[in-house]
Amino acid sequence: MLDLSAETLFKQVRSTSPEEWTASGLGVVYVILIMRRHRWGWVAGGLSSLIFTVVFGRQHLPMQALLQFSYVVASVYGWCHWGQVAEQQRITLWRWKGHVVAVLLSVLASLVLAWLLGREGYSAWPFLDSLLFCLGMFATWLVARVYLENWAYWIVIDGVSIFLCLSQGLVVPALLFCIYLAVAALGLRSWWHSYRAGGAPA
Repeated sequence: MLDLSAETLFKQVRSTSPEEWTASGLGVVYVILIMRRHRWGWVAGGLSSLIFTVVFGRQHLPMQALLQFSYVVASVYGWCHWGQVAEQQRITLWRWKGHVVAVLLSVLASLVLAWLLGREGYSAWPFLDSLLFCLGMFATWLVARVYLENWAYWIVIDGVSIFLCLSQGLVVPALLFCIYLAVAALGLRSWWHSYRAGGAPA
């Protein structure tokens, strides 16, 4: 059961490592730059994820650690794909059938991964840990391809991530995901208006 008392949260914040503070700060920079479609956001995101790979591994969330490492790789892809004129790339929508298939495959893959993690007994939250990994990979691809729907996935992912972080005593990363959640909502609104205007930046 989660203990969200002020005293407990204050103690957890005080015990937050410098690595968590640094990764969280870089994470904020990442989402702000990506929302504005600035290419350097991928650099900040890659560094943040590299640090979080270690943090989540220590907190018995192996799939979150693997997901963060995959973000490092995705950051390289995003940097290369966005090119020098990322701000000029047009926002588009992906076909709905693709979303259905992607979500179904994510759930099925998560069930298999959760079963494997359950056998090892290492992960604190096998299914949620795995599901966030699968959906996070997909959402990152949507971002790199400048698809509008990526923000809807991040809203769900960030909401669940807040719960996972709090359950493992990671208060500062949980606060980061709260910021991510708010920015994802703003990003969805901003990109939607840009999409309505023809896909170019408003």
